[in-house]
Amino acid sequence: MKSIGIEIGYTKETIPPLHEGLCESPALDRELIVGGQSVDGTETITSFVYGEPEPYESLLSDRDAVLEYDITTADDGFFCYLRRELGPDGLSLLDALAQNTVVVVPPIEVRSDRTIRLTLVGHSTDLTAVMEEAPDGIRFDVRWVGDDVTVSDTAVTDRQSRALRAAWEVGFYEVPRKAGIEAVADELGCAVSTASELLRRGEANAVERVLEDGP
Repeated sequence: MKSIGIEIGYTKETIPPLHEGLCESPALDRELIVGGQSVDGTETITSFVYGEPEPYESLLSDRDAVLEYDITTADDGFFCYLRRELGPDGLSLLDALAQNTVVVVPPIEVRSDRTIRLTLVGHSTDLTAVMEEAPDGIRFDVRWVGDDVTVSDTAVTDRQSRALRAAWEVGFYEVPRKAGIEAVADELGCAVSTASELLRRGEANAVERVLEDGP
């Protein structure tokens, strides 16, 4: 068995509407799909979304394909149970992933840069077949390859990375500090509360990664 980490990239024209809404909302950061299934064209998933529930719920309520959903708030975000009908694009993506020995290993990371990152485990020939069957308008890129069964973890998101870089550039992390959170918000073009939340989450993810990789 082999494992591969892949990134699925969309254009503005091919991205699913719910994913596009996550990308466009400053109150939503990323979504981790932790489980799900697809039966007869209906997808049922459970996910954790980093962000505020109200903007996400407004995206769901506007979609005819959404059959039902339930949201439970938690620290740093909320859990979402969602059932929806898949359109032709969603079914094409599932067909590409549905090779004989291939398993999609959660979590599946839905990112704010119009990409999805996930881990696949299976025989080499079937993993190769997945990469060769990307639907039109969707890009499949291999991020890493492993010779055994493994999974990848999620690091700092692109939105968090931009916030951390902006904070660094305006002097937020200098000692003594040259600029406050207001300057970071101005650099990002967002509310102070949004900038503060992005920095807090980005710092937490970055520190966690350093501690995991350290001695």
